[in-house]
Amino acid sequence: MNANQEQITFIGAGAIGTALGNILSSKPEYRVILHSIDDEAVHAITFNHQNPKYFPSIQLNRELKATTNNQVIRDSSVLFLAIPSVYIIEYLESIRSFIPEKAILVNLAKGFGTEHKTICECLQQQFPNPVCTMKGPTFAREIITLLPTGFTLGYSDESQVNTFRNMFLNTSIYLDYTADITGVEILSILKNIYAIVLGIIDAQFNSPNLRFLILTKAFREMRRILLHFGGSETTLFNYCGYGDFTLTALNDLSRNRTLGLLIGKGFFTEHVSHELVLEGKTAVNIFYEELSKKLVVGDHFPIVAELYKIFNNSYDISSFVNAILALKES
Repeated sequence: MNANQEQITFIGAGAIGTALGNILSSKPEYRVILHSIDDEAVHAITFNHQNPKYFPSIQLNRELKATTNNQVIRDSSVLFLAIPSVYIIEYLESIRSFIPEKAILVNLAKGFGTEHKTICECLQQQFPNPVCTMKGPTFAREIITLLPTGFTLGYSDESQVNTFRNMFLNTSIYLDYTADITGVEILSILKNIYAIVLGIIDAQFNSPNLRFLILTKAFREMRRILLHFGGSETTLFNYCGYGDFTLTALNDLSRNRTLGLLIGKGFFTEHVSHELVLEGKTAVNIFYEELSKKLVVGDHFPIVAELYKIFNNSYDISSFVNAILALKES
């Protein structure tokens, strides 16, 4: 490594880690490493400059490297966490001895950590490191082709704003900023829930009127849940809020919208949901359980309550729309 270079490591060599890592590796002031447990992916990225599993037709920057060696983590100033949310805390614990205490941990995953806590809450409680989160309306296949893409950086210290502003300066990545880490994390999970809802609606009706009626109801309910968990209303209008929600809810590349389409068409089974590793179903149950500790969920958050019934009871899916429309909003 050049003595003047700063090392950035991505934990995970999947789609989002590869796409962002490829962008940053083009900047000469950074050495970018993808850390993976997949020997074949590491070899392909380092020597063939390709990630055939996720981007088979894309030639990666020759400066982008990958490794399975935990030792490289020791030199990192920033660690981007780019593995599925359910594995992050457990995996970081397994490599804890290699993580520099001053390295910034940046959560890219969208989902809960352990014990119904957000990933950032878990990181802040279990590691001494500074913690950030980056979320937004982002399909990795567009990031890798350098299409302009927005992320919200949720920061724990205002000095981190300049760190990441400089990091992504003159790239295709555009950032907005908030100190509301809780809000960024909560919205990144909620958008998956309401994407399922919009998928169900669109599977049953080809109606722009109904689609945007439900979209509006969903956005209002997201706001109430966000505030309930201590997030800031203004975060709804960052890239991580309205942008990420509408991307996920209205675009057929979204896995959770796809789950909603399957449910709405009557093709949903437990086998399908587990195969797709969809965060939405788990998130619905966690939110429902947490909200029900203090109030009657159906009275305050009718869409979540109705979706909870779908996942946990026998349910006539043809009644879903009428059930939502009949429920009063608090």
